[in-house]
Amino acid sequence: MRTGQVLPPSYQSPPAASARSVRDVPGWRALCAMPESYSIEVGDHKFSAHRIVLAASIPYFHAMFTNDMMECKQDEIVMQGMDPSALEALINFAYNGHLAIDQQNVQSLLMGASFLQLQNIKDACCTFLRERLHPKNCLGVRQFAETMMCAVLYDAANSFIHQHFVEVSMSEEFLALPFEDVLELVSRDELNVKSEEQVFEAALAWIRYDRDQRESFLPELLSKIRLPLCRPQFLTDRVQQDDLVRCCHKCRDLVDEAKDYHLMPERRPHLPAFKTRPRCCTSIAGLIYAVGGLNSAGDSLNVVEVFDPIANRWEKCQPMTTARSRVGVAVVNGLLYAIGGYDGQLRLSTVEVYNPEMDSWSRVESMNSKRSAMGTVVLDGQIYVCGGYDGNSSLNSVESYSPETNKWTVVTPMSSNRSAAGVTIFEGRIYVSGGHDGLQIFNSGLERVQRRATELGKGLEHKADGERLRDLGLFSLEKRRLRGDLIALYNCLKGGGREVGSVSSPRVVQHWHRLPRAVVESPSLGVFKSRVDEVEYYNHHTATWHPVASMLNKRCRHGAASLGSKMFVCGGYDGSGFLSIAEVYSSMADQWYLIVPMNTRRSRVSLVANCGRLYAVGGYDGQSNLSSVEMYDPETNRWTFMAPMVCHEGGVGVGCIPLLTI
Repeated sequence: MRTGQVLPPSYQSPPAASARSVRDVPGWRALCAMPESYSIEVGDHKFSAHRIVLAASIPYFHAMFTNDMMECKQDEIVMQGMDPSALEALINFAYNGHLAIDQQNVQSLLMGASFLQLQNIKDACCTFLRERLHPKNCLGVRQFAETMMCAVLYDAANSFIHQHFVEVSMSEEFLALPFEDVLELVSRDELNVKSEEQVFEAALAWIRYDRDQRESFLPELLSKIRLPLCRPQFLTDRVQQDDLVRCCHKCRDLVDEAKDYHLMPERRPHLPAFKTRPRCCTSIAGLIYAVGGLNSAGDSLNVVEVFDPIANRWEKCQPMTTARSRVGVAVVNGLLYAIGGYDGQLRLSTVEVYNPEMDSWSRVESMNSKRSAMGTVVLDGQIYVCGGYDGNSSLNSVESYSPETNKWTVVTPMSSNRSAAGVTIFEGRIYVSGGHDGLQIFNSGLERVQRRATELGKGLEHKADGERLRDLGLFSLEKRRLRGDLIALYNCLKGGGREVGSVSSPRVVQHWHRLPRAVVESPSLGVFKSRVDEVEYYNHHTATWHPVASMLNKRCRHGAASLGSKMFVCGGYDGSGFLSIAEVYSSMADQWYLIVPMNTRRSRVSLVANCGRLYAVGGYDGQSNLSSVEMYDPETNRWTFMAPMVCHEGGVGVGCIPLLTI
């Protein structure tokens, strides 16, 4: 097992561990009555030590000397299977609390510490190995950790293998793995690869390393590789032409199956789901970018800031060229795309892309439609935008963007119009949850405003009426102007905003431009949207949409993200209140389950997965825009507050750029 060139650290025991008072040791009186010196023989080496020191610092010896074992009555003990130099170092540690760990002794020290029940030394050795994981040694470290039952080190080595699979597959340790280990490894969803072609090359390299003994394993190994995800040219020019594949009938059948996938899309649904599911390594840490959004006054921003989850710190970076709230954000090949949105006056179709290495933004091709509050995801290197609001109505249209051609293409629309829906990639498909259809916003809402305009114009003395006026910021208007202003607002809404100049009160104009927070989401005014809890997914291979189980709660403006084998939604607005509740979806059961709610109610929240955790960023709690951030850990099922944003107060678009590049 090899490690990098790192200076060996030293481990210093806490004072209480190595300098315990004799009277603090249970059974100290019996220990003092025993002969003081004690000899330990390991192979050809013999070490002497004081019983009381060994018992005070090493649990193994404490149990031996205080539990009336046969060895406690002897002056000497023979220990088997212990490395003499490790034992000597651990005995010295019992006296001075100091231990030097290096590449040569770390394994023997860990084994000795495990035998002697020195958990602090065992943990220190595991930390040493974890910090020196390398593509050339991680498989050996994982096997060693499994043997020594070091769960944390085992998990760390596993994550490292996932993250660096391509480099690991070129190592001697990988080529020397037994078949069962290779088969299990290439079956994992978590492998960090640019394409499935890299997994194929790793499998073929392992076979060729010992062709005579391993050639018979190729059909089973190839069945776990997701050949349909390979390019048609690669299947024809590389896979099909390989002599190992050509000599095997079962392998040729697998290649034909993959080619049929590309030639006959109608047969794609009959393939096993895993064969068309892209691999995704969720353990890679990334930088979270908060893009656009709103300030405390509700104005759209061009500001961008970045969050380092390891340092728990936000920093401002280069702003966009255009202010954008309700903006779509996507990450492709390490580049951050800001798509559409609302600039405070108009819905946008424009798109700009940020290069973090150059710290600069540049424009790319605009969408076919203007959109804000749409869902944005990336699948197979293509950006998809789903639904949204174009300034007049909610949309069911979907567009995809190819960074290679810089072109937008209209694809199959959703089954219903959706704005402010939750959209995420889950199991290789685009899932769209909730949202609103937009039609009821202006129908029932305008009727309510018109009706209330007449009622409110007749008198302001009613307490409920006064509260409703405060929600709109109209409480201070004179009674004689109130009815006219509200009717003008109604006419303005009905006309799609074209008559906004006819409204006599600047405050009405101001609140119109801040829709929908002040009006549409005002529970006391009762201007509600038609909300949906339905969920559907898009199969981009067949270009079809399919319904799945509805969420437990109706919601729009919520966050959605996938993590591992689950899809999560959180927060949002259900038509009467702002939500903190969160749900998780299992495709195996086609069912939603509640999980622990967030600490804060959040509408317009962005949810993003990063390093095995979920981050809920910003939002609106019914009273103010939020700069706060919460992190959900699925292992503990808890939400924890992280550092708040420094430049934003809600309504941001979020994207995560991995720190590790392939």
